[in-house]
Amino acid sequence: MTDERLIVGYDSDDDASVYVVSPDIAIVQTIDFFPPVVDDPYDFGRIAAANALSDVYAMGAVPKTALNVLCFPSCLDPGIMRRILEGGADKCMEAGVVITGGHSIDDEEPKYGLSVMGLCHPSAIRRNDTPRPGDVLILTKPLGTGALSTAAKAGLVEDTSHIKLLTETMARLNSVAAELSMTCDVSASTDITGFGLLGHANEMSGKDQRVTLVFESRSLPLLPSSEAMAKDGILPGGCYRNRAYAGSNIAFEDDVPLALSDLMFDPQTSGGLLLAMKPDDAPRYMAAMQEAGENAWLIGSVSHWNGISVRVF
Repeated sequence: MTDERLIVGYDSDDDASVYVVSPDIAIVQTIDFFPPVVDDPYDFGRIAAANALSDVYAMGAVPKTALNVLCFPSCLDPGIMRRILEGGADKCMEAGVVITGGHSIDDEEPKYGLSVMGLCHPSAIRRNDTPRPGDVLILTKPLGTGALSTAAKAGLVEDTSHIKLLTETMARLNSVAAELSMTCDVSASTDITGFGLLGHANEMSGKDQRVTLVFESRSLPLLPSSEAMAKDGILPGGCYRNRAYAGSNIAFEDDVPLALSDLMFDPQTSGGLLLAMKPDDAPRYMAAMQEAGENAWLIGSVSHWNGISVRVF
C-alpha cells in the first residue's frame, strides 16, 4: 500500500526520498557510502560525507542530522578509522549537520558514508526529472574526478597540485551552490555522481513528460589532467558501464572527441549540481557563485522532446 505522504519514493530515480509530516515540513532522507577514493583517511571521510550530503542539497532541502555508516577491517590500525570519522565529522560541522550516531561492521574493505536527514517545505522540493523546454543547464563542479582518481592511484599524475585540486573539489560541499540557486527559477535539479553527467542527464530527461537535454561538449569544465588521462584510456570501469547503460539514449555529433564523451560518462565522486533554470536567471546565478568563491558553468539547454534523451554537440 502506498502512503500518500511519501511524495518521492521507489517509483522515482530521484536523489532522495521525501515524506511529508505536516503542511509545512517534508523530511528528505538519503544514504550513500563507498570505498576510499583517496589515500588519506581524513580526506576520504570529508569526501564521503560531502557526497552523501549532496543528495539533500540536490532536492532543495537543508541537511540537519546524519548517521555514520562504517565498514572497517579489524586488521587495520584503529587510528585510520578515527581519522575517517574525524573527516566526516568536520565536514558535517561545516554543513551545520549534527551526527547523532551510526553503525559499524567488520568488513574486508573500508567503506564510509552517511545516512542523512534534511528538511524542506513540501512545495519547495526539487525533482530531477522535471526540466522545462527553454531552460538552460548549469553545472557547479568540473568533471573528471573518476579519471583523475584512477590516474592518481596508478601514480600517473605528476603535478601534485592537480591531485590537491581533485581532493578539494570532491570534498567541497554543494551547500553554497544550492543556497544561491534558491532565488532562481529552477525547474529540475540533481547532483552528478556515479552515473556520470550523461547518466544523470538521461534520468533528468524524464519518463512521462519527456524533454531532450542538449550539451555543448566544448563548454564542459574539466579538472586539470583529466582530458589527457581520458585520451590515454585511463578511465575507471564505471565509465564503460555508464556508456553501456545509457549510451543508446544519447546522440553525439561526429566531431565530439572521444575523450570528452568518455568524461561525460565518467563516474563522479561528490560532483556538482546540475540545475535547469530560466535563462534570465543564469547570469545572475553564475555571478553570485563567483562572488562567493565558487564556480558555475552554462553547459547546455533543454529542448522539447525530439526522439532522444540527450544530444551532445
